[in-house]
Amino acid sequence: PGTPGRWGQNLAELEVLCNHLYEGTDLAQRLQAEKVLLELINSPECLSQCQLLLEQGTTSYAQLLAATCLSKLVSRASPLPIEQRIDIRNYILNYVASQPKLAPFVIQALVQVIAKITKLGWFEVLKDQLIFRDITADVKKFLQGTVDHYIIGVMILSELTQEMNLVDYSRPSAKHRKIATSFRDTSLKDILMLACSLLKELLAKPLTIQDRQQESLAMHLLKLVLNCLNFDFIGNSADESADDLCTVQIPTNWRTIFLEPGTLDLFFDLYHSLPPMLSQLALSCLVQFASTRRSLFSNPERAKYLGNLIKGVKQILENPQGLSDPGTYHEFCRFLARLKTNYQLGELVMVTDYPEVIRLIANFTITSLQHWEFAPNSVHYLLTLWQRMVASVPFVKTAEPHLLDTYAPEITKAYITSRLDLVTFCLYSRDGLEDPLDDTATVFQQLEQLCTVSRCEYEKTCTLLVQLFDQNAQNYQKLLHSSSRNPLEITVQEGRLAWLVYFVGTFVGGRLTYTSTDEHDAMDGELSCRVFQLISLMDAQLPQSSNEKVELAILWFLDQFRKTYVGDQLQHTSKVYARMTEVLGITDDNQVLETFMTKIVTNLKYRGRCEPVILRTLQFLNDLSLVKIEAVKFMLQNHTSKHFPFLGISDNYSLSDLRCRTMFYTALTRLLMVDLGEDEDEFENFMLPLTVSFESVTQIFNSSFEQEEAKRMLIGLARDLRGIAFALNTKTSYTMLFDWIYPAYISVLQRAIELWYQEPACTTPILKLMAEFMQNRSQRLNFDVSSPNGILLFREASKMICTYGNQILSLGTLSKDQVYPLKLKGISICYSALKSALCGNYVSFGVFKLYGDNHFDNVLQAFVKMLLSVSHSDLLQYRKLSQSYYPLLECVTQDHMSFITSLEPRVLIYILTSISEGLTAIDTIVSSSCCASLDYIVTYLFKHIAKEGKKTLRCREISQDGQRLFNFMQQNPEVLQQMMSILMNTIIFEDCRNQWSVSRPLLGLILLNEKYFSELRATLINSQPDSKREVLDQCFRNLMEGVEQNLLVKNRDR
Repeated sequence: PGTPGRWGQNLAELEVLCNHLYEGTDLAQRLQAEKVLLELINSPECLSQCQLLLEQGTTSYAQLLAATCLSKLVSRASPLPIEQRIDIRNYILNYVASQPKLAPFVIQALVQVIAKITKLGWFEVLKDQLIFRDITADVKKFLQGTVDHYIIGVMILSELTQEMNLVDYSRPSAKHRKIATSFRDTSLKDILMLACSLLKELLAKPLTIQDRQQESLAMHLLKLVLNCLNFDFIGNSADESADDLCTVQIPTNWRTIFLEPGTLDLFFDLYHSLPPMLSQLALSCLVQFASTRRSLFSNPERAKYLGNLIKGVKQILENPQGLSDPGTYHEFCRFLARLKTNYQLGELVMVTDYPEVIRLIANFTITSLQHWEFAPNSVHYLLTLWQRMVASVPFVKTAEPHLLDTYAPEITKAYITSRLDLVTFCLYSRDGLEDPLDDTATVFQQLEQLCTVSRCEYEKTCTLLVQLFDQNAQNYQKLLHSSSRNPLEITVQEGRLAWLVYFVGTFVGGRLTYTSTDEHDAMDGELSCRVFQLISLMDAQLPQSSNEKVELAILWFLDQFRKTYVGDQLQHTSKVYARMTEVLGITDDNQVLETFMTKIVTNLKYRGRCEPVILRTLQFLNDLSLVKIEAVKFMLQNHTSKHFPFLGISDNYSLSDLRCRTMFYTALTRLLMVDLGEDEDEFENFMLPLTVSFESVTQIFNSSFEQEEAKRMLIGLARDLRGIAFALNTKTSYTMLFDWIYPAYISVLQRAIELWYQEPACTTPILKLMAEFMQNRSQRLNFDVSSPNGILLFREASKMICTYGNQILSLGTLSKDQVYPLKLKGISICYSALKSALCGNYVSFGVFKLYGDNHFDNVLQAFVKMLLSVSHSDLLQYRKLSQSYYPLLECVTQDHMSFITSLEPRVLIYILTSISEGLTAIDTIVSSSCCASLDYIVTYLFKHIAKEGKKTLRCREISQDGQRLFNFMQQNPEVLQQMMSILMNTIIFEDCRNQWSVSRPLLGLILLNEKYFSELRATLINSQPDSKREVLDQCFRNLMEGVEQNLLVKNRDR
């Protein structure tokens, strides 16, 4: 241990800190403790302090802290000397061996340190020995000790396997793969075989499993097997959350383990003989066994292996008491789903027990669906199994019966009836059960699976649905007309009807062109008629009552019906319309569209208070193919709050409710554009409601100034206009909008930014509107030659950005939680607006300087002022800000270098540092923009120096701008050198996702800094092991071969 320094040997102080950290409830104390402990990790006395805590600490938390510090210490980017790491490892091994009764979480944390040291030093050599690989020898010593030692040995292997599999994104992934692959090839198979033989021994003993130690040992052994089987064998599963990576890529040299029938039997036996918590782990291992890649076996071997799996399933289902534990039950459902993922239906039906097993699985599924409250999240796996089985039916060539036509309809029926029963249950339950319809994402996923299952014996499904629909609709009508309207019963019926409408929508949406028959289409007609009748029934009750769930279900149905039966892809003779003509008088898809539009208008008129319904209605309107329909004409002429309450600004609506308006106006303007052409009168008429609103805002501004009302109106108007501007994609239509808004109404928006700059609810919509105006989408801003509109528009944007920038900076320093909503969000919108203007090609920026107009200069100054008020870490931390700042910087460096060179040195340093930090950003938009900006700067500088070198007859004026930049770089050479070093390291050592962008600035950097480049090259080559130096040296030689002293494209691409 080192001498006592700033930390002193004060054990008591450290223990107090541990308590604050791990048990404290006072946040300030905890943060202070974290800060002090971070200092500890970085202090030279860290090791001696950890030793002190381990040897003399009185609480488990003291030991945990020591383990955490050691873990951080050994995984630092610049590693400790190799001897020191060996000492730490041996110290910990001896420490846990001498104190096996430590708290489990302390042992876990200490074992983790060993695993980290072993992984990071896997290829390190000391005295011709791969010094960190003798870990298995150390573990064997533990396995000869007491049960506690035995457990620690297993924990070390388990933790090591997990650590080897763990991707640390802060390190090069190529190095991680290399270590993981080497571990897989040298050690993993032996570890798995050892674990299996230890489990066999455990099972062979007469079961005194009541013994806690034995239980703990079984648990650690099973976890070890699971870690081995979950290993990422071929480096493909970066995302552990995806459960669909259903194939385990077992290495070929493991075949013997898998072909040995005893291996599977071992885990089925463990499942039957261990308590629930552990039998769940045994099943998790079996899930991986069932997912072994097919190519590991020959055909006869695979059939035999599958036979053993199915035999195991049969045993479990014949003695289902073990499945009463939710965790075990969930794993078993996953296990069943994997059977169909990795084996074909043709292989399953050949297994001797198939008829019996499929009957057991069907009964198990039906029981599970009826008792949905037991483990609702496991249903997904059972439905996956049936969905995949039914989907395979057309491809089965064997003579053996698959029996799915018997069981699939039963499962569809169980799902439908159980969901209907669930409505009553949720409503009357005491525990406040959640209604599944509140989480539509899960419902849609399950319906999609059910859709496939239901198409097997479709007649049975439809008959059942028709019967349930009629029965529920009749009950609903009775309840509506009865004198004692019981609200609870009505809610139950509405809930059941919502589910039935979802089912109809799903089944109609699941129609497959190649398997569909006229009979099926006729049945879809039967079902659809009932939903259209229900729509009339629900809308007849307006405006008194309305049920959100039924409405959302109806919109989902209409959308499914549109995708399947409306449009050119269907012959209009489809049998679906035959039944609808009889019942509803709807003969073809044009009349269906009439019905759709009527429904949309009704929703927008009467259901304005219900945001989810309005949102779905607007999405539906947006998706519709545009049509000539009375309802459309009505909407284009009457989009006012009188007809559509959600366009109102009364206080009943919160400000965020106004968001729907943008989408509404985008949809509406698209409908207007169909026939608009160059008809300015029609456009004026369409804009009339907005004209009226703007006029009243102008009056309010000029008179008593009732702030709240004006603010609400403006927020609404900004959202409406943004929707309109988004949809106007032609020069003619956009010019009409520009003439409408400029100059009178745009000055109202400017005034609003000046007044309410502190309120993001108001500034965000207005700034976003301006950003939308600046977008030259489809060349809509390329005004006529005689028109000054481009310049006028830019001047307005410049005024708004300058006003906002100056006002927002007057707020001073903001707290961490306020800085984004109050300041950075607005800045990022200003930046994206400015970027659209600079690269939109509709303004000639040289004109401003020529005529002494300072709007362009002002906006660039505002850009810099706002930038300097943001820290570098915030620039990269807030994604929207970095994605608007860096592309803007790219535009400025591309076309306006004279502005960059005119900046003060501190500003230049700030901008160059931001580029340097962005070069290594994970977001490719950011890193590519940084590379491009750097390239433009370097190229500009290089061209300046090249010109200086050529003194021609006409003695050119030395370019002041270039000279300024040159002087700056001479005074701060490290700026470009550091960036060159970053880029070279990225290319050589990292997985570079945008290699082309990274290569662009490189040549310029090399030519400007040749001396530094040769030093860097030498450093990089010397940092490699001897075997690789020659190769890297050759790479560098190839890189510079034939390269000339210029930045022409041909030279760059060499």
